[in-house]
Amino acid sequence: MTTVPLSYSMEMPMLLSTLLHGAARHHRKTEIVSVIDGSTHRQTYGECELRARKVAQMLLAQGARPGDRIATLAWNDHRHLELYFGISGMGAICHTINPRLFAEQVVHIVNHAQDRFVVFSPDFLPLLSSIAPQCPGVEQWIMLDEPGGGLALNGIAVASFEALLAHHEGIHEWPELDERSAAFLCYTSGTTGLPKGVVYGHRATVLHAYACALPDAHNLSARDVVMPVVPMFHANAWEAPFSATLTGAKLVLPGGRLDGESLHRLIEQEGVTFSIGVPTVWFTLLRYMQQHGLRFRTLRRLLLGGAATPPAMIEGFAELGVELYQGWGMTETAALTTCARPLHHQAGLSEAELRETIYRSAGRAAAGADMRVVDLEGREIAWGSGIAGALQVRAPWAIARYYGAADSALQDGWLPTGDIAEIDEDGFMRLTDRSKDVIKSGGEWISSVEIENFAAGIPGVHLAACIAATHPKWGERPLLIVQRKPGSSVSEQEVLAELEGKIVKWSHPDAVVFIDEMPLTATGKLFKLQLRERYGSYLVDRMPV
Repeated sequence: MTTVPLSYSMEMPMLLSTLLHGAARHHRKTEIVSVIDGSTHRQTYGECELRARKVAQMLLAQGARPGDRIATLAWNDHRHLELYFGISGMGAICHTINPRLFAEQVVHIVNHAQDRFVVFSPDFLPLLSSIAPQCPGVEQWIMLDEPGGGLALNGIAVASFEALLAHHEGIHEWPELDERSAAFLCYTSGTTGLPKGVVYGHRATVLHAYACALPDAHNLSARDVVMPVVPMFHANAWEAPFSATLTGAKLVLPGGRLDGESLHRLIEQEGVTFSIGVPTVWFTLLRYMQQHGLRFRTLRRLLLGGAATPPAMIEGFAELGVELYQGWGMTETAALTTCARPLHHQAGLSEAELRETIYRSAGRAAAGADMRVVDLEGREIAWGSGIAGALQVRAPWAIARYYGAADSALQDGWLPTGDIAEIDEDGFMRLTDRSKDVIKSGGEWISSVEIENFAAGIPGVHLAACIAATHPKWGERPLLIVQRKPGSSVSEQEVLAELEGKIVKWSHPDAVVFIDEMPLTATGKLFKLQLRERYGSYLVDRMPV
């Protein structure tokens, strides 16, 4: 009897260490450029792998073991990238913490994850000084700098990353791990409750890197220069560090200085061809470019996510020769899961038609992912029906359960996203709202996103958020909250007049409120929970008694 072999292919586990080793071997001279406190640091992929090996050896010498959670609070720079690969490569779990969260949320996250080590940038000393005594499980605090000696956090000793690293030559071989083992831990932003932990495995992350590198997503090659502006503590910078490493693209890490002038200078200096980030960052850059009459020499593509993209911004970058398109995802799906790229039969569309029909959508599912919308009874709604429903997704990189949770997060094998969306006949998804943000007025649903998109394009408007305000007759009505551009005096009447003919009359905001600064979440999104708490009774309060 003939024995059938288990596999005709080589058995090679999908590990993150193989991505870095491949880049170090095949793209050894390609640069990784990072900005730290205004200074530019350069290294190659070969040098990055050596230092990542040193990170792994150093952590093992400090007592870290596979499966341990090792936290990072750091900006987008080369040391953070070395930690990405060094921690996951040795079999531990790199737990990226968003330093923009409230202090009590950071304490909860560190303790819930049971972090044994915390590695942090000097910028976050004040934050960690206040919370260190509340995190008794942390055995060692390591600063990504050369402290002058004797540094402590409320009496707790702090070690120097570079001083520790100097004692090690680097592990000789990356260990062969189970590809399904955990590599990263990231918590949700916690805008509606305590943050929840999301675990990314090696196999899932490598598969996601391949999907993101494809032409209908990041569209990367070894000839690209990639700049992730989205923070590395936000869903692994939407996979950009890994898709860039996979393809051997030059990687530019901008640090924490993200004003328009700094970003433009870095893009021109390093020849950036592709960048990703949330709309608020690109608003700042576009305004700087327009105010100074500048154009880009090399930048060709910008991918946005985290919030809907106003048409005016798409058109503004198009005038600068930059293709701006949206993607959609969430922490639970390792970010990017859809991308707004045209299909073959849409190749003849003009740029204006593409901007109107494709780039304004959240896109279609990335290779390997799938999505659907369902009604209140959980029945799938047909694509192209024009009917919105609850968006659900599935992908090899989407979670099945939250960290530490016994119960599955899935429904019938699909992950509920909390978004309301519709999908056209070609599979392009358009978000109509978050389930918690949709305005339920007199039995009708009003999309806050649609109102925000048009309002953001009104001259004089910098940021716009639409919330559901309590109304005695209709239950809820739209209230538009606006942050003006510097020097603008746009009025309520002018804003409402601009919306005439663009949205149906029933959806028009009942009022416009102007505020000096729009509250944003830790990930740069409109902080609607805070706005609802502050202005939810605005319409009732101003009604005559």
